[in-house]
Amino acid sequence: MGISKDLTEEDIKFRYINEAITSKGWSKDNIFMEQKVKFTDGKISLQGNLVHREKPKFADYVLYANKATPLAIVEAKDANHSVSHGLQQAMTYAKMLDVKFAYSSNGKGFAEHDFLTGKERTFAMDEFPTKGELIEKYKSEANDGNGLNEQELAVIEQPFCTGQNIFPPRYYQRNAVNRTVSAIAKGQSRVLLVMATGTGKTYTAFQIVWRLIHSGLKKKVLYLADRNILVDQSIQQDFKPLDKVTHKIDYSKDKNHLEELKSYQVFFALYQQLIGQNDAKNYKELFPNPEYFDLVIVDECHRGSAKDDSNWRNILEYFSSATHIGMTATPKETKYQSSIGYFGEPVYTYSLKNGIEDGFLAPFKVINITTNIGDEWRPTKGQKDIYGNEIEDRIYNNSDYDYNIIIEDRIREVAQEITNYLKSADRMAKTIVFCADEDHAERMRMALANANADMCKKNPDYVVRITGSDEYGKSKLDYFISVSSKYPVIATTSKLLSTGVDCKMVKLIVLDQQIGSMTEFKQIIGRGTRLREKEGKTSFTVMDFRNVTRLFADPDWDGPIEIDPNYPPKQKESKPYVLPDDNEPNVVTEPDPKPRPKPIVAKDGCQVMVINKIVSVYDTNGKLLRTESITDYTKKSIIDTYATIDTFTSKWQETKKKSDIAEMLKDCGIDLAALKHDQDMDDVDDFDFICHIAYG
Repeated sequence: MGISKDLTEEDIKFRYINEAITSKGWSKDNIFMEQKVKFTDGKISLQGNLVHREKPKFADYVLYANKATPLAIVEAKDANHSVSHGLQQAMTYAKMLDVKFAYSSNGKGFAEHDFLTGKERTFAMDEFPTKGELIEKYKSEANDGNGLNEQELAVIEQPFCTGQNIFPPRYYQRNAVNRTVSAIAKGQSRVLLVMATGTGKTYTAFQIVWRLIHSGLKKKVLYLADRNILVDQSIQQDFKPLDKVTHKIDYSKDKNHLEELKSYQVFFALYQQLIGQNDAKNYKELFPNPEYFDLVIVDECHRGSAKDDSNWRNILEYFSSATHIGMTATPKETKYQSSIGYFGEPVYTYSLKNGIEDGFLAPFKVINITTNIGDEWRPTKGQKDIYGNEIEDRIYNNSDYDYNIIIEDRIREVAQEITNYLKSADRMAKTIVFCADEDHAERMRMALANANADMCKKNPDYVVRITGSDEYGKSKLDYFISVSSKYPVIATTSKLLSTGVDCKMVKLIVLDQQIGSMTEFKQIIGRGTRLREKEGKTSFTVMDFRNVTRLFADPDWDGPIEIDPNYPPKQKESKPYVLPDDNEPNVVTEPDPKPRPKPIVAKDGCQVMVINKIVSVYDTNGKLLRTESITDYTKKSIIDTYATIDTFTSKWQETKKKSDIAEMLKDCGIDLAALKHDQDMDDVDDFDFICHIAYG
């Protein structure tokens, strides 16, 4: 008897496919089968000021060898489709989930694609493989038909760490862990893992360590980082289930208690602690046996371990018998420094593009702001700076400001624009302002404090400089990155917050420094990508004063990793001496031992104003989706909320206090007063102005 074509896909699953699979030993009871498995959250899209989620991806069935190892995807279709109609979809999902077998069924039979052999077949409903048959098929066909070795079997059978406060791995984290432990089980000595900022690299590292230790493949682990906050975050958060066997290396204390170190399995260390002062090689004193560790993990490995002459490299070479895992969001590939050259090709890559597409990372918009002096400013003849020194007569532009010359009014104007945005959006939105150097970061802090005096009156930590030399600022770093701590709200910095720091609630990233490195650019953008929907963080904004976001158009933004043979760029030749001619006295002229400070131009010497603002929305490839002026953006935002002038007029008439309209627009991210001022329409009635902008 044939299957009725009136049956829905759900009917087919319930009446035919469920029975065909469960009769072969696949059961929900022991987690060997899951139905309707959601494995992405659905991309978050920005339209004006509205945020919405697209549909997540679901697999009809996922079959597991055990809790850690998915084996097969099964996609169902109704009887109006052929047996193999859903196979392409099943294969697409299987590739995402790193699954080796894909199946499709319409209730009349099954179609199979075997990724291990590349072969396809169809078979009857009662011929679906049993759990034991499919597991054996996987074990025997793996590794090009050579099968799995004993170490691979041991680590595959080791489950992930689970518990009340430990969330199960997302599909890409599971892929990353499985790929890594499998490579190590096969004997690979160096492994590179590339995962975008905000996708859980440290959690992934923890699960790798957990499974390797508990499967017996590794016994002693060294986790290297170059910043205290990275080490402390890892120990206190993701690695907490291993806290009883975890130790943070402190050379000054540990050198007198070497025997006690033997009781630990997982060691966290700053490479500075292991190197010591004057290249003392403390690691040799603490661990005289170079085979002490059998696994070394390098966090943010793009920051030095891949360099031939780096201190990290010396540590890795000393513990050369250990397996080395490099983890990064942005592998650095140049002629002189290569993550791939040292660790090899990544065993797994999960990019920023992947994270945004899947809905695990926050999307963003860019506000590009141009000032009247951005492209050029030239001092008047004989113009002097605040020190009374004559300013060099040449054309200055964005690459000079705060690097070679300080324009006081420019700093004030940038601070005011940041403040205007926060007033229109959220005064308490965590903000990072990337500055040219520490001096610029301090000047920007003062300008922001003055622009936000009302907020600083409530709490002087509303804006804080957080840089390497600022001890007070560094003491506030934990509060800035805390989800529960309100203050500081604005952090000015130069380099300290550009990489590694877990800034979950950052909603505004301000670029007021020159950035030429794609690696650094990706790291900085990554500061805003973390999602915290319960706390209201679903997207973020990049405010660009230096046209740095032109790098989104660079193929390397989310392109393949390639080595740049021209790195590092040629430096300008310094000329410390002027050599004499043969006929002149044998003298040399040395440079001025006390170079002049950067010229500082007072406000009356250069008045700065914003002349253009462009809002841009990019897709996950960094391709420009749309660009609109602030006026166009405002128009779209108002129309998204009030589709017609009648709707808006009705709302206006309902509102008793007209000032409520301004507050209502602020909820949409629009500062009515600032916009009227920009349009030189301060005296125009609010209602008339809004109608002019949105519906005129």
